[in-house]
Amino acid sequence: MATTEVEKRRGQTATLSIAAMVILVGLPLWWRTTETYRAWLPVSQIKEMANLQLKLSADVEIIFARGTVTPEQQKKVPLTRTQEEEHVVNEDTSLKYRYETKYRTATIMEEDALDQPTAAEADLSLHKLSESPCGSLVIYVIPESSSLLPEDVDVYVGQRRTALLRMSSQMRVGKTMKQLLAHLEPRIKQVLQVMSFSHTDIAAALSDRVRLSPDSKGSIADSMRAFKSSQGYEITFSLLNPDPKSHRLHWDIEGAVQTYAQPLLAKLAPLANFSIDSQILYYAMLGVNPRFDSSSHAYTLNSDSLAHVINPVEARLGSNAASSNPVLNFLLYVPDAHHSPLHIQDHKKKRVPSNAFHSPRWGGIMIYNVNDLYGTEVEFPVDVDINMGKVMGVFLAQLRLLLGVQPPAPPAGFLLAPSSSEGIADWELDRLMWSRSVENVATATTTITSLAQLLDQIANIVINDNIAQQVSSAVTSVQLAVAELEAGNLNFALQYSKEAILASQTAFFDPSLLHLLYFPDDQKFAIYIPLFLPMCVPIVLSLFKIMAELRRKRKEKQAKKD
Repeated sequence: MATTEVEKRRGQTATLSIAAMVILVGLPLWWRTTETYRAWLPVSQIKEMANLQLKLSADVEIIFARGTVTPEQQKKVPLTRTQEEEHVVNEDTSLKYRYETKYRTATIMEEDALDQPTAAEADLSLHKLSESPCGSLVIYVIPESSSLLPEDVDVYVGQRRTALLRMSSQMRVGKTMKQLLAHLEPRIKQVLQVMSFSHTDIAAALSDRVRLSPDSKGSIADSMRAFKSSQGYEITFSLLNPDPKSHRLHWDIEGAVQTYAQPLLAKLAPLANFSIDSQILYYAMLGVNPRFDSSSHAYTLNSDSLAHVINPVEARLGSNAASSNPVLNFLLYVPDAHHSPLHIQDHKKKRVPSNAFHSPRWGGIMIYNVNDLYGTEVEFPVDVDINMGKVMGVFLAQLRLLLGVQPPAPPAGFLLAPSSSEGIADWELDRLMWSRSVENVATATTTITSLAQLLDQIANIVINDNIAQQVSSAVTSVQLAVAELEAGNLNFALQYSKEAILASQTAFFDPSLLHLLYFPDDQKFAIYIPLFLPMCVPIVLSLFKIMAELRRKRKEKQAKKD
């Protein structure tokens, strides 16, 4: 009897010991070893990023040339003046624009630079004296008697970051300096809208984040036409020869790229990396049958049918699988002898002067006619030397549109300097850099906040140290970019914004985020229960027996007392 009691107690002790080991050691160890690893993320800073508060700042210098202000007015020229504008886009996004304007009179060297025959030469001479920082503007106020500007022009916008503003003599005489600046302010605002950032451009850069107002339809169209910001772009020039038996085409694409495209791409280098390749495709047809116009004795392509031209050709272009960068396609199509000449007509049935069209976020196509080489005794194939200057002029104009380089329509009295060999003015590059910086910051914040929301909703996604590092780097870069935009340091703001969008996309598209995405807790328990249940059932039943035995003994003791 004693032996049975001892064995029973020994069994109860063993059961309790095993149950204690399972509960105190086994379950925590199992929970710890099977839990999803989640590195620390700056959640509070990410939540603050959801409310995007941007403040753009630009330095403006107003310089009065000789003959624009009197000696008394010159003594009262203010040193600096700050103007701020605020636009509340929605509850999550607000924009502030600040112009810090400095005033002074021209130096002797600047007066000599302004004493040039033409405005273009004066712009070059002023640029040689001092180069304005990226994102800043210099406006020279010149007298009415100056011969730099034509009579019907009040403002000349040069290739650099300089503008010439004519001031009439009636504005100067009998006016105080305060009144003089008040009269100049409307024109100065117009110059800033043309040469610096504008609300329409910045709002268009935020088009994926906010809903634009109806008065921004032009900005929406421009933003939808241009490629989104990217770390790099692949540019492909293709020559389409539908009938090699008719034409033997020769194009110096390598020389044309070096002469015409490289200066523009070198200036756009701060925005992205560009790679260029070319190809010749034989027997490549447009896929649309042109119509013969008897009145002009030429074949025509209507604007309505241009949308059907790209798909058949695109199948022959090949894919750039080695890079994930967007591809800009520029196609030169030489019609065969049976469909020459071939012209593109707009909606008003008028010929397009460039004989080319472009497709938003895809590229452009130009039709190159060689019908003047055909004669009664022509021998096929005809050797054709393509005029690359004409072709690259059209392609570079399309490239500007596809990259978002679209100067605004100048107000009345404005004269914009013609394009230089670089293909883009300094102030046009600044406008694009402002827009791309804001776009990058907005995209990075949206990506990071979306990733944080996803990780918060799905608790079993692994957050490894690399993802946490990329997220922290993106948050830091966004904060630095916003600070540099507020300080007016456009170069640094663009660089930090590029780092932010690269880090945010690297974290968002990391493959490790999908490892446990389809392994939720219910599946985890379904796997482990068959393993632990056979071991746990005897322990649980033994615990029930122990509890029943204790309850029985307690009742017996109670009965003896009664």
